[in-house]
Amino acid sequence: MNGGIGETSYANNSLVQRKVISMTKPIFEEAITNLCISNNFPGKLTIADLGCSSGPNTLLVVSEVVKIINNICRKLDNRSVPEYQLFLNDLPGNDFNTIFRSLPSFQENLKEQMGPGAAGSCFFTGVPGSFYGRLFPSDSLHFVHSSYSLQWLSQVPEGIEGNKGNIYMASTSPAIVLQAYHQQFQKDFSLFLKCRSEELVSGGRMVLTFLGRKSEDPSSKECCYIWELLAMALNDMVTEGVIEEEKMNSFNIPQYTPSPFEIKSQVLEEGSFAVDRLEVSQVNWNAYGSNNGLNGADGLINKDGGYNVARCMRAVAEPLLVSHFGEAIIDEVFDRYREIIADRTCKEKTEFVNVTVSLKKIG
Repeated sequence: MNGGIGETSYANNSLVQRKVISMTKPIFEEAITNLCISNNFPGKLTIADLGCSSGPNTLLVVSEVVKIINNICRKLDNRSVPEYQLFLNDLPGNDFNTIFRSLPSFQENLKEQMGPGAAGSCFFTGVPGSFYGRLFPSDSLHFVHSSYSLQWLSQVPEGIEGNKGNIYMASTSPAIVLQAYHQQFQKDFSLFLKCRSEELVSGGRMVLTFLGRKSEDPSSKECCYIWELLAMALNDMVTEGVIEEEKMNSFNIPQYTPSPFEIKSQVLEEGSFAVDRLEVSQVNWNAYGSNNGLNGADGLINKDGGYNVARCMRAVAEPLLVSHFGEAIIDEVFDRYREIIADRTCKEKTEFVNVTVSLKKIG
């Protein structure tokens, strides 16, 4: 993700992700309530947010969890609030410095909202590293949260050289490409589950939200369209000689947007967790607008719609593009991408599909 707090930073372009976290609050509220009741309300709660990124969303989940537990304590005859060990995890290149600089004001705001002492003691730790491996000691975590992170794979799948003209799974991708993406997801998610099962206490909970799809077709428009439009911008630049065709054909996005069935199947196959809830929701591409990007009955796009969506995607995808194509083309790519998105979203309903699963560790 783009670090810092600039115009194209993730911190300033993650409203879709913020909306999704808010939409899934009832699910992790239920999971935390069940955790506290079944574990006889531990005096210290250890919580990990995996793929925390940086910006206002990073501490949104922490804030919501603390408020939920505070409400539970009030309902339980004003039981003392626990101490919180809060682990914030992302890849080593994440902008942890921006997170750490925001902690004093975050803690002060939490105290103002909840009253002196109501928030208990919050102890923060940054944990750089891939969640496709062990991050914490055995039996040390009570609750794990992850939102819009697990669709990112540990690597671009091998064996997808035939995906020419595409940068992701698409309707024109060969079957072997779709299979390679699916196999990489299965391998990565199974490893994720295994690692977390070792780190969570017995009865520990996880709530995971994926950017996903409802369809069982992995090349479905509902999950691949946003990348197909970016591929259009890149292919236009290939045609004009701005980008080398070989460079274009060797670029692929390391992401897999799973269906609810695929997630549940992988959880059951790995065997460490029981599925408490599995739900699907949608959110507009243009989180700054309304009506799925359509503005009123005449179907005119909000004039900033294409810009907002392209800027949100740039905050996520720019580091991948820079590492492959270099910085010189970036502004032009996203200028073209913005125009394509604005054209399509004024004519079509455009939504991201979210799949949220609530899990309980067995044993």
